[in-house]
Amino acid sequence: MSFQFTVNGDPVEVEATGTRRLLDVLREDLALTGTKEGCGEGECGACSVLLDGAVVDACLVPVSQAHGTHISTVEGLAAPGTLGLLQQAFLETGGAQCGICTPGMLMAGEAFLASGAEANEDNIREAIAGNLCRCTGYTKIISAIALAAERRALI
Repeated sequence: MSFQFTVNGDPVEVEATGTRRLLDVLREDLALTGTKEGCGEGECGACSVLLDGAVVDACLVPVSQAHGTHISTVEGLAAPGTLGLLQQAFLETGGAQCGICTPGMLMAGEAFLASGAEANEDNIREAIAGNLCRCTGYTKIISAIALAAERRALI
């Protein structure tokens, strides 16, 4: 079957069975390898993408559910060769460690920033609750999202 959707602002069409995982289509068919597979069970959030603005685990979404939607991946956070506001904050605060959870954390953080919610520790923790990091105590990740929110407010 043929499925059409928009990825990072670009319309795409893929031929796939409807039950094929969105994660595999993104990585294998569209060469968007920034989205990582951690657990394959929707528990870790490493494969988080935004589907019509909502954070979803791409390992749990059949491509048929993506038909007609707008998907954002970590590759869409900034122009090639540059860093987006949130990515820069992760770099400055040391929010990225081994890199497995980072794309999912960035996407959850981006959804949080877009929500306009107050960037306090509790709200940020709730926003990233579906994303597990095995390297840190989340302190630097929370600091990065708070820093990006502070900077976004100045724009």
